[in-house]
Amino acid sequence: MTLFDLPEPTFGDCDDLQLMSVRQYLIKQDPSGSRFAKVLRRTIDQLLDGENTGRFDWEELHKTEKTHAGTLVEINLLREFEFSSGDDLDYLIEGIEVDCKFSQKEYGWMIPPEALGEICLVVWADDRRGLWSAGLLRASRQKLTTSGNITKRGNRDGKFSLTRQHRSMVTWLWHHMPLKENLLLHLDPDRKSAILAQPSGQKKVNELFRRVTGRRIDRNAVRTLAKQYDYMARVRDDQQKTRARPALRDEGIIIAGDARSHRAVATALGGPVPEKGEFVSFRVARATPRHGDRPAAEIEGDLWVAVKDDEGVDIPAPKLPSR
Repeated sequence: MTLFDLPEPTFGDCDDLQLMSVRQYLIKQDPSGSRFAKVLRRTIDQLLDGENTGRFDWEELHKTEKTHAGTLVEINLLREFEFSSGDDLDYLIEGIEVDCKFSQKEYGWMIPPEALGEICLVVWADDRRGLWSAGLLRASRQKLTTSGNITKRGNRDGKFSLTRQHRSMVTWLWHHMPLKENLLLHLDPDRKSAILAQPSGQKKVNELFRRVTGRRIDRNAVRTLAKQYDYMARVRDDQQKTRARPALRDEGIIIAGDARSHRAVATALGGPVPEKGEFVSFRVARATPRHGDRPAAEIEGDLWVAVKDDEGVDIPAPKLPSR
């Protein structure tokens, strides 16, 4: 891939050869932006710390935690892409110093004095909107505005922000890309209330799979509701009948995980199919002529179909194959 093979930048200064060199490197490392997206999702979940706090909403974070988000994004991107550290700024990319700035508010980046005239990797993510962006800009002093009040000793916090009329100076790498859904944050109020009203972590997890069928559920949602280190025990299929898989099987519900055999069942049922670290629960019934040509999966010698909440189920549901 050469500089001229890349798609045209959405905005920014294409004559800045250093900026274009950094852009070329980053897009080559992550053509779709999927690695950036995973880092941002992981960082937000790291800050929420659902396993210990039960939180799933950015607005529940303390001010100091929100302030720490930029540092975590910087560190987690460095680890993901194995960037070298710069002498004066955060990264050294293609021999060029680059500063990393994160904001939960679009265009809300704060640029420190040492980054003036340098290239900044500017990153934004909004969990409520389910969107993220990342771009590059040359931190021109003429196109930035001081933040806070000017005093005899200089600017109050010594930082600068992007003026509205100069937002077009950002050369977008990925713009308004989907952020992996924070399921608990975006559930409708009735289902969310019913889940959170349960008296224990186990009952909350069970209610999640009972109320949210036919939809991918990330492990982090289970971790947040279970609030324990071994959160996967709340789903596990074993002799403890209160756990999600055996308990809900008695209600006609199966819970497919990311094992190959489970993914095959989910595919046969017509999906969705759980990806790595995900689950999908299905209400199921034995296939009959009234189900028409609905997709069916063979489990324990019978054909089963996924059914809606208001359709009849067969109790108990079959046990999913382990291999």
